[in-house]
Amino acid sequence: MAISLVVGMILVAGCEPSTAHFGTLASTAALPSGATCAGQVRPTPEVRARNKTANQTRGKQKNLTTPFPEMARVDGNKVGTTDELIQWASCKWGIDEDIVRAQAVVESWWDQGTLGDFTSDAKACIPGHAMGADGHAGQCPASGGLLALTYQYYQGGFPEAMTSTAYNLDYVYAWWRACYTGKVTWLNTVERGSTYQAGDAWGCIGAWYAGRWHTSSAEGYITRVKTEMNNKTWTTTNFKQS
Repeated sequence: MAISLVVGMILVAGCEPSTAHFGTLASTAALPSGATCAGQVRPTPEVRARNKTANQTRGKQKNLTTPFPEMARVDGNKVGTTDELIQWASCKWGIDEDIVRAQAVVESWWDQGTLGDFTSDAKACIPGHAMGADGHAGQCPASGGLLALTYQYYQGGFPEAMTSTAYNLDYVYAWWRACYTGKVTWLNTVERGSTYQAGDAWGCIGAWYAGRWHTSSAEGYITRVKTEMNNKTWTTTNFKQS
């Protein structure tokens, strides 16, 4: 039986041309193609002019096979405004578009140029960002982009995850879909608040941040994303003027 995710709004079951909102699809659902989704995105204005270059840069098909089969679909083959790219990724991977918007608020305030998780470990540096080059003496950024992709664990996503907003979104939500369909089984071999299983969309949001399943750290992150989603922060004047 298909299970819908309720997120405090009207949930639309698919990505039909008349869809006004891309909702979360069941973990067993067939997913639309990136091309199909590109034709169903609703036009929206740009609120982050500094994303223009990355938003107009397509990723490329790298035929990734790790860490999960879903990565083979990752190509970042879309250009548009930041919100249009968010819609596209939402449709392609079957996750509610407002969850994507809210998670991007938490991770980068919708700034594709965001750098974070500064470290003194040279092996963790994002390619092209040497020690001290970004204003942190003796440190380099370990993650970056709209959804803060971490180089150390997801090297296959670079450098495209930094140069293409669409690719950053595509890669992260491919991982989310793999988690949502039950493939991140190692989550049951480490500290966890409950047993990892397929179909828990919010659990996979928390695991992206914490690397753990429903631990206190993961739950705190889930709460942050839900707060931004419920507040629709991306629609506020303060957010648009940032």
